[in-house]
Amino acid sequence: MKKLRIILSPLFVVLTIALMIGMTIRSDFDKAPLPSTIPAVTDFDETVRAVNAALAARRQEAGYEHLTPADDFTVLRRLSLSLHGTIPSLEEIRQFEQAAQRKPEQETDLLTRWTERLLNDSRFSDYFSERLARSLVGTDGGQFIVYRRDRFVDWLAEQLENHRPWDDITRDVIADKGLWTGKPAVNFITAGVAGDDLDHEELTGKTVRAFLGQRIDCAQCHDHPFDDWKQSDFEGLAAFYGQVNLTLVGIEDKTSLEYEVEDRFTLETREVQPAVPFGPDWLPAEGTRRQRLAGWITHDDNRRFRRAIANRVWTLMFGSPYFTKIAVDDLPDPPAEPDLLDVLADDFAAHDFDLRRLVRVMAATDLFRSSSASDAETDQEYEILKEYWGVFPMTRLRPEQLIGSMLQSSSVKTIDQNSHLLFRAMRFFREQDFVRDYGDLGPDELDQRSGTITQALLRMNGSLTRELIEANPLNSTGRVANFSENDRECIENSYLVCLTRRPSPAEMTYFEQQLAELDGQQRTHAVVDLYWSLFNSLEFSWNH
Repeated sequence: MKKLRIILSPLFVVLTIALMIGMTIRSDFDKAPLPSTIPAVTDFDETVRAVNAALAARRQEAGYEHLTPADDFTVLRRLSLSLHGTIPSLEEIRQFEQAAQRKPEQETDLLTRWTERLLNDSRFSDYFSERLARSLVGTDGGQFIVYRRDRFVDWLAEQLENHRPWDDITRDVIADKGLWTGKPAVNFITAGVAGDDLDHEELTGKTVRAFLGQRIDCAQCHDHPFDDWKQSDFEGLAAFYGQVNLTLVGIEDKTSLEYEVEDRFTLETREVQPAVPFGPDWLPAEGTRRQRLAGWITHDDNRRFRRAIANRVWTLMFGSPYFTKIAVDDLPDPPAEPDLLDVLADDFAAHDFDLRRLVRVMAATDLFRSSSASDAETDQEYEILKEYWGVFPMTRLRPEQLIGSMLQSSSVKTIDQNSHLLFRAMRFFREQDFVRDYGDLGPDELDQRSGTITQALLRMNGSLTRELIEANPLNSTGRVANFSENDRECIENSYLVCLTRRPSPAEMTYFEQQLAELDGQQRTHAVVDLYWSLFNSLEFSWNH
C-alpha cells in the first residue's frame, strides 16, 4: 500500500484510523448473509413465465422476437437504483462477487436472492414510501398546523416495513380519522386543506389518480371530452368526502354535512349525493361515506385498483409506464381481454396485495434482465423497440437517484441505516439541497422528461461535485487513489465505484497512460479528474 501524502492533525488521525478499521478495498465486510432463496411461493416461477409470455407476445406485435440478456452488474445497478434510489457501493459489489463464487444451498439464482436482500433492507421501505407518497400527498409542505408530510411518509415506510397489504394501507389513507400527528394516514386528507376548508375537488381527483390510475380532473367542470367520465361522476365521487370535518381533535365525519356545488350557469347551489361511476354493486352498504368509498375502490372486482399500483411499481422498476406513451396515472379503461397489467395485478391480489411480491416478479423477468443495447439503426426504430418492450428502456435518472448515486460514489462503504449518524445527516441535507437546485420533479416525477443545460452545469461545476470527489482519507477518491495496489486496480475500482462495471480494454489503456509515471499529488489529482469524467458521463446519469 502507498502511504497517504497528507499532513493530518492527531485528532483527525485517530478518527480516520477508527473509521478505516475493516474498510480496505477488498476486505470481507460484516454484513447479514445473503438469503439462499426467496420466501417459499409455490407459483412464483409460473407467474414469471406468464409475464414473460405476455411481454413476448407484445414484442411479436412489432416483429421483435428475442431479448439480449444484460450482464449481472448491469442488473445489479438497476435493482439498486429501482429499490434504493442509488447505485450499489463498492462494498456491495464485492459482496455480490463473493456470493457469485459460492454455491447456494438451494438452486436459486443470485440476482433473485440479491433482490430479496434489497427488499429486506430498510432502505427499500424508506425509498418506496417517498415515491408512493408523492402520488398521495404531493411534495408541497402544505399548512403546517393541519398537515405533517414527514409523519405521513414515516408512517407509510413503517407499513411497508411491516409488509402491510396495499389494500389495507389504501383503506386507512382514505377513511382514517383523528389527529394528523397521532393518525398519520389522515394527512392524505389534510394535504387538501386550503385555508379553513377542504378542497373536495382536488382530493377527489387525487384519489382517482393515485388509486385507480386515471385522470378525471377535467370532469370537475364538464364531461370528459375523450373518456366516458361525466361531470356527474366526478361530483358523485366528491360527495363521499362531503362529510369530512376538520376539528380540534383531527379529522372526523359529520353526518349532518352534505356536499354542495354551485351550478356554473344558474349560480344556484345544489346538493349532491354520493355515487360511483361503475360497479355500484361493489359499494358497501355500511360504514361512513369514506369507508364505503375505500371499500369500493379496493373491491376484489375493481381491476382499476390493482392495475394502477401494478403500473406504478412497473414504472419505478423500468423507468417507464407499461403504456409508454401514456402518463402513469392516466391509464385507459381495463381491456376486455386481460393484458400484462392484469397478469401482474391478479398475482398481486392473490398474494395479499404484497408490494414486495410485485417487485420480485418484475425483477425476475427476462425484460428486467435484458440489455438496453439493440441493433436499431435509427432513433425512431429504437423508440418502437422501447414501446413494444424489445429492450430494457434507457431513461434519465430522477434527481433523487442522481444525487443518491453521487453520494454513494463518494464512499466505498454502503451509506445506509448502519452508517454513522454524521454520514447519514450529511447525505440527507446534501440530497435536499441538490434536488432543490437540480429541480424537483414533484408528483409528476414518473413522467418522461429531458435534461437541461442548467442541470448539466450543476453536475459539472457545482460545489457538491467538487466536495464529493476532492480526495481525502475518508472518501472513495482518496481511498481508491492511495490504497489500490497499482494503476490498473485504481482505474478498475474507480469504474466499479461510479458505473458499477469494469473499464473496457480501450478505457483501461487510455487511463493507464494518464496515470503513468505520476506520483504524489499529481497522481491523486489525475484520479480526481477520472472521477469527474465518470460523474459527468451520460452513462452515470442514465439507468442502463
